Amino acid sequence: MSRAFVKEPDGADFVDELPDRPISPHQNLVTGRGLALLDAALVQSRAALAEAQQRGDRPAIAAAARDLRYFAARRASAELARQSPDVATVRFGQIVTIARNDGRTQKFRLVGEDEADPAAGRLSYVSPLGRALIGKRVGDTVPAGQGEAEILAIEAVAD
Repeated sequence: MSRAFVKEPDGADFVDELPDRPISPHQNLVTGRGLALLDAALVQSRAALAEAQQRGDRPAIAAAARDLRYFAARRASAELARQSPDVATVRFGQIVTIARNDGRTQKFRLVGEDEADPAAGRLSYVSPLGRALIGKRVGDTVPAGQGEAEILAIEAVAD
């Protein structure tokens, strides 16, 4: 059949399927807080999908369905990491204080990818700085951005 006689959907009737949000290939370690955030995101995504379906809003349905697939997959693969009181070396879930060679002192908790928010002091354990910190001790120096940072303190966190 010639394409000349096929009606193309117009913008109001047509919604491209949104590509899935990429899923990280890394182990999905989470803190207790991170697990609760995933659970909340699932609830919110389900509610957004139901609301969009009720309104018949196809773009919103596509977006909410994509988010629901992402958070369902992340929740299914989540591994709650039990926190250790041992602070001899940096581990997932702990708070690490570093002194950068530019004079700044920063404090980060090493968390899972979905919980990460560096501006709020939550650093992904798979970020370059997170990977550099894992297994190190107080006094060790690690690469940090354009310079280096010394580990000043390691704190355990009860989750």
